[in-house]
Amino acid sequence: MAMMDAMIVTTASTAIRTDFQISVSTLQWALNAYNITIAAVILVGVSLGERWGRRKIYNWGILIFTVGSVLCALASGIGWLILARIVEGLGASVMTPMSMAILTNALPPAQRGRALGIWSGIGGLALIVGPSLGGLIVAKLAWQWIFWINVPIGVVAIWLSRRHLPESHGQSNPINLVDNVLIIVAMAGVIWALSATTSSSDLAQLEVVFIIALISLGCGAWFIFRQTHEALPMMLLSLFQERTFTGGNLATACLYGSMYGVVFFLPQYLQASQQSTALVAGLELLPWTGTLVVVAPFAGRAVDRFGERWIATLGLLCQGVGYLLIAVLVHKNYGWFVLPLMLAGVGLSMAGPALQKSVIGAVPRVMIGKASGIYNVFRLLGGALGTTLAVMIFYQFRGANFASGFQATMVGTAAISLLGIVWSSRLRVEQRENM
Repeated sequence: MAMMDAMIVTTASTAIRTDFQISVSTLQWALNAYNITIAAVILVGVSLGERWGRRKIYNWGILIFTVGSVLCALASGIGWLILARIVEGLGASVMTPMSMAILTNALPPAQRGRALGIWSGIGGLALIVGPSLGGLIVAKLAWQWIFWINVPIGVVAIWLSRRHLPESHGQSNPINLVDNVLIIVAMAGVIWALSATTSSSDLAQLEVVFIIALISLGCGAWFIFRQTHEALPMMLLSLFQERTFTGGNLATACLYGSMYGVVFFLPQYLQASQQSTALVAGLELLPWTGTLVVVAPFAGRAVDRFGERWIATLGLLCQGVGYLLIAVLVHKNYGWFVLPLMLAGVGLSMAGPALQKSVIGAVPRVMIGKASGIYNVFRLLGGALGTTLAVMIFYQFRGANFASGFQATMVGTAAISLLGIVWSSRLRVEQRENM
């Protein structure tokens, strides 16, 4: 449900932009507010799950997410929608890492690669259903219904979780609110400053942007300083001494930064330049998103057999090449995009499980919850930065039509994916049990 909510907004983005009469740079916050909130709060959510029970906090996350969905559906302006997306993000901040931790804790290390591949495949259903369902809802009802559908799903999910999921706990550490505020200000401030530079040319406004950026960077530096001097840090920086853990997280940021930039712009391009309806645009994403549910389970097995490094590197390469081909073929009709979209989807399907296993497998079993939280911070922060960078590139090169900006954006997102290969090369080749 959390992954679908990120995807379902994409095909409805044109309808939301038209309804609220807002720019592309403003629209990005309907996506970024959600991702930044999750990334900023996720470590607190993980700490709560480790301390009070993963299943219990997982269920609370679903409930908050469902309430946020109701608020999104009732939004009468972009400001209200952004605030409601923040509420959704608060709930989603524990849903994904707790599900990973519950799953991983229940299985021996030898089966985790396959299990995480299946987990990614089921999550990939959101990538398949989300855009198509969003397009169908916009075409037949109204964009608000993309949020109303979360309500019955949330109620059923809580009931199933209480009935079938085992409870588990991890390390119980006290929650430090100061650290959480620092990481929120650092991440949101930097991304807002980057976004603001695309829509502001006034010198006084740019000075404000610069000041906010400095404050955000200062909060980030203070956060890191505190983590090195606290007895029970919110984020264990010592984990980053493990080369595989660091490389896996940075490669993850590149993988999803590239993907989210495309997710934000591709449906808009199909509707603005290819003259597709919202429903057709959602269906046209299927060659890309549909590969996840098909390839991800097999990719998980391949990771178990061949190791994380080669599968992750090949996946990042395929995704980057797929986006580059779309940039080259941007002025062709849609039929030319099918194979590049499939190639990019295969790449994402391969790299995702490999990077998940590399990060979680690099830490002791008792630290699985923390590692899952950090992994998702990098995934979502990478996604938010990728979206913002894509918007910046779009405004720099859009010229007289949408297609020109989109072409440059695809080149930029491809470069982000290929950059991830630098970090995936740091992953281990041989398999290794958790310490």
